[in-house]
Amino acid sequence: MKLSDFQYNLPKTAIAKRPNDKRDKSKLLVLDRETKEIEHKVFSDVVSYFKKGDVLVVNESRVFQARLYGKKEKTNAKIEVFLLRELNKDEAIWDVIVDPARKVRIGNKIYFSDDLWCEVIDNTTSRGRTVRFNTEENIFDAVRNIGLTPLPPYIKREPDEKDRERYQTVFAKADGSVAAPTAGLHFTPTLLSRLKKKGVEVVPILLHIGLGTFRPVEVEDLTKHRMDSEYFEITEDAAKRINKAIEKGGKVTAVGTSVVRALETSVTAENFVRPNAGWTDKFIYPTYAFAIVDRMVTNFHMPESTLLMLVGAFADTETIIDTYKKALRKGYKFLSYGDAMLIL
Repeated sequence: MKLSDFQYNLPKTAIAKRPNDKRDKSKLLVLDRETKEIEHKVFSDVVSYFKKGDVLVVNESRVFQARLYGKKEKTNAKIEVFLLRELNKDEAIWDVIVDPARKVRIGNKIYFSDDLWCEVIDNTTSRGRTVRFNTEENIFDAVRNIGLTPLPPYIKREPDEKDRERYQTVFAKADGSVAAPTAGLHFTPTLLSRLKKKGVEVVPILLHIGLGTFRPVEVEDLTKHRMDSEYFEITEDAAKRINKAIEKGGKVTAVGTSVVRALETSVTAENFVRPNAGWTDKFIYPTYAFAIVDRMVTNFHMPESTLLMLVGAFADTETIIDTYKKALRKGYKFLSYGDAMLIL
C-alpha cells in the first residue's frame, strides 16, 4: 500500500469544531465489511448490534491538561510548554515541546505560577526539550487547574471549560493522554448500563495516546514509516474476560484505534490476548491480519493518517474511502469531535 491510497478530499466545513450537545446523539454510520452495506443511525442505536457474551473493550486513559503557558525567567517572554510524557516520576522529569523554541535553552527556567516552574535540562529535537519540574507533587495534579485542554491542531480555537469535560470519555481514569481516544467520546453511563444489562462485558484497558497520533506520514512507501511509541497496559483480569468471550464465540468490539493497537500488540500463539504492559509502536496498515478484534467503533479520520490506514486494514481501503465520501455527502462530521462508525 502507498500513502496516496489514503487520500480523499476533506472540506474544512466537515471538521467538527465542537462536540455534539449530547454524547450519544451523534450520527452513527454502520458498515458491514462483508456485504459493504451501510446503515445510518444515531449512536445510541449501537446497543442493538450487541448480544449477550460480546465484549466491548474501552481505553480508560485520561487526557490531562497538557498545554501550559509560562514566562521565562528574567525576560518574562511568554513560552508555551506542551507536556508530552513523563520520563521520571520521582524526579519530575518530562519530555515537552516548547514554542517559540529559539528562546528556550538549557538552563532556562519557565514559571507557570507562584508554585510551579521547570528548568530545561536537555534538547531533544528542534522544538523538543527535557525539563525538570520543581515540585514533588504529581505533575498531572499540579497542572490540572493551570493547564489547558490539548485540543487537536485542526480545531482552530482556544479550548474552553466545556472541553475539559467533553474532550474526555466517561470511562477515563488514568492520566496520560495528550489526545482523546475519540471513539469513546460517544458513550454515556446510560449507554454502558444498557450494554451491561444485555449481557455485554465492558472491559477497560489502557493506552496513553501521544502527539504522534497527529504526525503526518512523510513516506510514500508505508513499510518505511515508523510509529511513535505509546505506553499501554492490559491487566490479567482484562485479558481473562476478553479470552473467555473469545472461547465462547462472543464478538470482541474495540472502541477506537488505540484499543485495537493495544490488543493486537498482545496476542498469544493461539490468538488470545495476553496480559501485558509496556510500549508499543505497532503500525497497522493493509494487509494486516487481525487476531483479536472482530468489530470496531471509530470516528472518521484525517486523509493519509495512520488512523485511517488502520481502519483501511480492518475494512478494505477502497471500501473505507468510498464510505467516507458517502458520509460526507450525508453531512457527517469528521475527526475528534465528529460522528462515529461501527464496522461489523
